[in-house]
Parts: sequence; C-alpha cells; structure tokens
Amino acid sequence: MNNIIFFGPPGAGKGTQAKIISEYLDISHLSTGDILRKKILQKDSVAIQLKEIMSAGKLVSDDILNEIVLERLSNEEKNGFILDGYPRTTTQAVFLNKYFKNSSSKIDYIFNIQISFEILKERIIKRSSEESRDDDNIEVIHTRYSEYLNSTEMVTNLYKDKYKDIFYEIDGSYEIEEITRNIKEILKKT
Repeated sequence: MNNIIFFGPPGAGKGTQAKIISEYLDISHLSTGDILRKKILQKDSVAIQLKEIMSAGKLVSDDILNEIVLERLSNEEKNGFILDGYPRTTTQAVFLNKYFKNSSSKIDYIFNIQISFEILKERIIKRSSEESRDDDNIEVIHTRYSEYLNSTEMVTNLYKDKYKDIFYEIDGSYEIEEITRNIKEILKKT
C-alpha cells in the first residue's frame, strides 16, 4: 500500500503522472480537479457555483474540498491512493495531517513537479485545445499560477520541511516518459 501526494503548479503534469503511477501501483488516483469537473456536470446549484469559481481560475473553498477528500480517503485508505491537487492551502494541509494522525494511514511519497511558467503556458494552451477545458485560457492560467504561488507553493514548502525523507523534487521540463521513469526509479529504490 502506498499513499502519495503530487505537488506542482497547474499544467506541470501532476495529473498525467498521477494517472500513470496509479495504474503502475494499482491504487486510486484522487484528483480534486476531476472530482470537481464531474460535479459540475450535475448542473445543480453547487455545480453552477463551482463552474463560476473554476472558470475564473479561483480555488474552491477548503470546506467543500475537505469534505470531498475525506469521503474519498475513507474509501481508499486500505488500498492506497494518490492525491493530485490536494492539499492546496494550509487549512487543507492541517485537515489532511489530522486525517493521517487519526487514521491508520500515512504519507509514503511526496513528488513535487517543478517547471518554468513559460513551459506551463505552452502546455496549458495545448491541453485546452485538446481537451476543451473552460479553465485553460491565458487569463485563467495567470490567475491559477498566482494562486499557486500565493498558497500551494507555501503548502509544498511546509511538506518539504516536515517530510524531508519522502519528499522528491521532479524536473517537469522533460517528456512525460522521462518524468515517469524518474518517479518509478524512486518508487523502486525505497
């Protein structure tokens, strides 16, 4: 059983790598972005509110995400899981740490995918044309990257300080296969 967190700015490849590694390890990939996009399809009042928030590049409230994540973690803790897009704020990090403290689970690996903003812009624009995502346009990219710098990067640094032995920096400028190979080598060594 492995419990893994993927950090990195929007468009760094967290979701791609999390999906590949979840299949490789046969564990669940818990992507808050995917969960929220599925919720939007339900077209209820929460879905409408979520769509407005996400289309503007803003972060969904901690309370909503914590509730979603807790439900999913409770279902997956025996098998292992990959968190992708969570935690993004210190409030979420406190909530997650409390969850691990109160459960029989722990974090086994933390991967932080680093990449320059210029490469991110190119990737997100390409992804937008391929996947037709409303939250992938230049204005939203800048907003999401600023949100990342102002909140998630601080959370990443907290985890880096607290979990030095299981925290791995990954160069996200490489091709997908090379990044995957680097992550798999770390998983095999430990």
